[in-house]
Amino acid sequence: MICAGIDAGSRTIKVVLLDAATLQPLGSGVVDQGVEQEALAARLLAEVLEANGLSRGEVAAIVGTGYGRKLLHAADAQITEITCQAAGIRHCMPGTRTVVDIGGQDSKLLRLKPDGRVSDFAMNDRCAAGTGRFLEMVAAQLGVRIVELGEMAARSRRAARISNMCVVFAETEIVGLLAQGCPAEAIAAGIQAAIALRVGAMDGMKPSPPVVLTGGVALVPGMAAALSAAFGHPVAVAPHPQLTCALGAAIMAAKRCRG
Repeated sequence: MICAGIDAGSRTIKVVLLDAATLQPLGSGVVDQGVEQEALAARLLAEVLEANGLSRGEVAAIVGTGYGRKLLHAADAQITEITCQAAGIRHCMPGTRTVVDIGGQDSKLLRLKPDGRVSDFAMNDRCAAGTGRFLEMVAAQLGVRIVELGEMAARSRRAARISNMCVVFAETEIVGLLAQGCPAEAIAAGIQAAIALRVGAMDGMKPSPPVVLTGGVALVPGMAAALSAAFGHPVAVAPHPQLTCALGAAIMAAKRCRG
């Protein structure tokens, strides 16, 4: 029996196929988000099924999650990304006590119980600071791709002080720093440090180890190290961090199948 999880995030749509009996992943895929979200999700699901020699009729249950989950009418259920992210991390990294999820439009900090269930969480979804959108702006100002920011930061001997985390004002501040001759590498390092401090202070929650970083921003080199420095604890990156929420959704679908 096959189940699927679809994570309709703000920037990308992710699909994970799962064997409901063994909870072993069978396939996955990622596509950029767009206006026709439901059609994009359906096409991605079809492509992942075809790539793994499977058909839509073999899928027993689908759970939708993420920013646009309510638009996934093909899903049998919609479950919040908080619950799905915890389920995905519990499956691939059991024992995790804090999850830092930094996506395209928001950032979340989840505190987990010993059994992996969510005990508390905080979310920043009203400001782009500390999100992938913020890093995209920085990368554009520095004339590099977002994945290159970590490499730049690693080459810096010091981190520039970034005093403003508002996207609009930070952009102006970065322009000013460049005009003053501040190295782009120092700005990249300063941005990573500023994001880590902001996430770590989210709603006063103190991250308890073990800490795991997930979400699309986890793919940016250096973010885990910046968070480690801010938290005072090692921060590990989840395997396939962009897919953990979709994995959790597929796990929730498998639970529905098993009753």
